[in-house]
Amino acid sequence: MPPDILFQYANSFALLGWIALALSPFAPVWADRIAGVAIPLILSVLYTALILVHWSRSLGGYDSLENVLLLFTNPNVALAGWTHYLAFDMLAGAWAVRTARRDGVPFALVLPCLLAIFLFGPAGVLAFVILQTAYQMHTPTSQAQAKGQAKGISA
Repeated sequence: MPPDILFQYANSFALLGWIALALSPFAPVWADRIAGVAIPLILSVLYTALILVHWSRSLGGYDSLENVLLLFTNPNVALAGWTHYLAFDMLAGAWAVRTARRDGVPFALVLPCLLAIFLFGPAGVLAFVILQTAYQMHTPTSQAQAKGQAKGISA
């Protein structure tokens, strides 16, 4: 299959995972299964297949920026790199959603971080970690109460 068609399929498939994360307050178990496991694994299979088939035919490597640029002149290897981003950004988004749910961070505050993870990966993760830290610093009693309620202890 041509790389441009695989690119469209991979993007569309990943978008389903991001939709699942956006809807996670309504179906958290399904969001975890879809965006936290199934889609990243399927994208990982695609990545691995692309690397196994096309890596040995590519010029370049990882030892210099020039060689990385040369490596990505092969459309199939560039697609593998893009699929790598899709899979890991989705894993990061799923982690943020699970962590926010565990820590009681309101989903409305997490949603902009998800968008940032979707668009800018590590910058979105950084935004989420800052949000999570700030939320925990400003709501210590709420967190203790939530953990106590989860254990069946009332205040």
